Amino acid sequence: MPSTPRKRPASEAFIAGGVVVLLIAVVAAVFLSGWGRSLYPPDAATVQAQQVSGLYDVVFAVAVGIFVIVEALIVWSILRYRRRPTDTELPPQTHGNNLVEVIWTLIPTAIVLFLFVISWQTLRTVDDTSATPDVRVHAIAGQFQWQFEYLAANGGGLAIPVDRNVYVTLDSPDVIHAFYVPRFLFKRDAIPGQTNHFEFRLKPDEAGQVYHGQCAELCGVGHHIMEFSVLAMSQSDFDAWLAALVAKNNATPAPVPSGAASFTIHAKDIAYDTKTLEVAANTPFTITFHNDDPAGVAHDVDLRQSDGKTVITDQVTTDGGQVSIYQYPGLAPGTYTFICSIHPGIMSGTLTVK
Repeated sequence: MPSTPRKRPASEAFIAGGVVVLLIAVVAAVFLSGWGRSLYPPDAATVQAQQVSGLYDVVFAVAVGIFVIVEALIVWSILRYRRRPTDTELPPQTHGNNLVEVIWTLIPTAIVLFLFVISWQTLRTVDDTSATPDVRVHAIAGQFQWQFEYLAANGGGLAIPVDRNVYVTLDSPDVIHAFYVPRFLFKRDAIPGQTNHFEFRLKPDEAGQVYHGQCAELCGVGHHIMEFSVLAMSQSDFDAWLAALVAKNNATPAPVPSGAASFTIHAKDIAYDTKTLEVAANTPFTITFHNDDPAGVAHDVDLRQSDGKTVITDQVTTDGGQVSIYQYPGLAPGTYTFICSIHPGIMSGTLTVK
């Protein structure tokens, strides 16, 4: 005799509904907590990053919705169809259901198509560039540093005016590197033999912010030091900064003072060959700096207080294969630090003034 489906108590539906409410409450608590914040990317700093952040919000919301629905159905199925001590026969068996199969095919297909369309629109916006950008920057990634060229002037960091279209070209003379700034929500590779490009526009309220940037491709033993900073400026501050940079690079070096002490330092394999120098107090001195690293790997010899942070002199960088003569003023007795501003973590030494 065929078994008759037995009605399940209404309490099961109540319990299933309670589980759905509990799942929603857990998800909401996660989002409202500090831990939930870690599930999101950093605050968007550029107009393009806002588009990426919006796409992330939509995809994340779809994923959370699917999670809640699936988990609720699993709990409901466990409660609804669990076996009880009085169940001695198998319940009616269902083999195939065209309507259900069409539904579970169409719904995922619609979700995937929707995500494809909004992702394509966002990526097209991120990759779009202006015919006449406001600022052009050439970024060169080499083992193990970044160089940024503004017009005819070279800079060791990246300063950008806010609310302007900034067009960046990327090159690498050696291996694959990647330009990555977390708050830009964006990464682009620098590939030997191929010039890549991208454009971004900082939001107007970002002036004064400093963003950490780094290489996001493992490029060799010095990968961990391949970092840079992006300084967001107002247009007036940027104009003044760029003018000062151009003037500094074009300035004629002052003549070496008579009686100045002279030292020689070589840089090879991202290291100074000299770790200690000693000079008389209140006596100007010069350093003849030989950069023996390959072209594209720039260094300098900046002078700082003993804390390694307070700058006394800021020298122009010397490209690989080049020689520069750096001049320094007389100093009061004490201990100072000389350092490569591009590779401060591994290129430094001690200057003793007596």
